[in-house]
Amino acid sequence: MGECEMTRLSSIIKTFEADFLAKYQQQVLPSHKKALSRMAICRTAESPKMLAGCPACEHQSLVPHSCGHRNCPHCQAHEGQRWLTRQLSKELPVGYFLITFTLPAQFRSLVWRNQRTLYSCMMRCAWETVRDFTQNDKQLKGAAGATLVLHTHTRALDYHPHVHLLMPAAAVDTSRRLWREKRSRGKRHYLFSHRALAKVFRAKMLEAITEAGLLLPKQHPTTWIVDCKAVG
Repeated sequence: MGECEMTRLSSIIKTFEADFLAKYQQQVLPSHKKALSRMAICRTAESPKMLAGCPACEHQSLVPHSCGHRNCPHCQAHEGQRWLTRQLSKELPVGYFLITFTLPAQFRSLVWRNQRTLYSCMMRCAWETVRDFTQNDKQLKGAAGATLVLHTHTRALDYHPHVHLLMPAAAVDTSRRLWREKRSRGKRHYLFSHRALAKVFRAKMLEAITEAGLLLPKQHPTTWIVDCKAVG
């Protein structure tokens, strides 16, 4: 049997884009259309090209450019790996915790209509919550450090905006030039109360949404969900 050629994302987009846009035109944002148009020509004959040559044999050929779009899996996989390598190079010899801040389902339509504004609010409020908890913690009492990642969809591609925050169980007291680590008693790994995190995050988000001039959903839960777990 001969080798099967891998189907490129660009060919899938060209085949199904028209039907997709016709069916979901009310939900598709301009940013989505821009992403599709960029990825449709990624490394194809229609994309910009560069001239590559071999000085030894003088052979030359035109090489199509990658689209460079951040959502393109075809050309951004290596960039993702480079980003991961850079993050791992910053790893500290302490325990790490993954904190996930999630908006209730009642807010999803509001966020969808105001993505730029509310994604920024989510990231800022998540960071401010952890920053305040770190400063007020009896063991840490210092400045926090963290890596934040915004996810807009689940693995099943359902719209579900949430923020992942990865942070070490440590802080820096810049005024005293001290490094402090949080020690857990026994086998239980503990950083902050997830219920307390959720209460503060909720208050910050509601205030941020109101200050942005947006109307809150008529009904939304008083209890939000924040997950905080040890990951290494």
